[in-house]
Amino acid sequence: MNELDKHAASYKPNSELELENNLILNWYPQRILRRLNGNTAKSLLELGLGHGYTTLLFNDFFESHVIIDGSEEIIKQFKTRYAPKKFNIVAEYFENFETNELFDVIVMGFVLEHVDDPDLIVRKFKKFLKPRGKIYIAVPNAKSLNRRMGLELGIINDIYSLNENDLKLGHKRQFCVDSLSQLVEREGYKINLIEGIYLKPLPLGELKKINNFEANLQAMLKVGIDFPEICVAMLMEIEVA
Repeated sequence: MNELDKHAASYKPNSELELENNLILNWYPQRILRRLNGNTAKSLLELGLGHGYTTLLFNDFFESHVIIDGSEEIIKQFKTRYAPKKFNIVAEYFENFETNELFDVIVMGFVLEHVDDPDLIVRKFKKFLKPRGKIYIAVPNAKSLNRRMGLELGIINDIYSLNENDLKLGHKRQFCVDSLSQLVEREGYKINLIEGIYLKPLPLGELKKINNFEANLQAMLKVGIDFPEICVAMLMEIEVA
């Protein structure tokens, strides 16, 4: 068992994190596909399988779909739950991955918070991108509204601290809009888009007490698009400058 396999249980169905994972991980791929609507993009390189939601959503859109994941256990979970389609799953650490293929789109969905050196990953994968190709990055936001409230209430001592859920998922850092923007710009990219993912005003336990809970969740997703600085997570589209 490698280090990544130790966190595989948090990616199984019915984990305590599933509701919000399902919400976010089914939302942001649709935002990416909306951006690509009418685009001639045919090939996708996706970093990480995670819960498998994004992979299934992307798979119907692209003619070529390569996924890299360093956890054999997570790959096994995915193959057990889903019948094989046109996937090419590569069992490898992102740092060690090599290919001669170039891609129209690269998606780094909630992976940069896991890796030892996010600059290295963003720099390395530039060489796998076709001219005018796009990279999409999604990461948790340290300065989300709910974390800001937690800081004010003394629940957390530092806005960038890792909580229990972060540690279960194997997170190594928090990002904010400024830190992610600085990272991609120093690695030679320009930013085309930053949008928010899930504007969460209260803890989930409190949100569940609200009438029309599901409708409110969808509203939080839609309203959050314009407020990346305070959403639970953020989505960024970049290309080589």
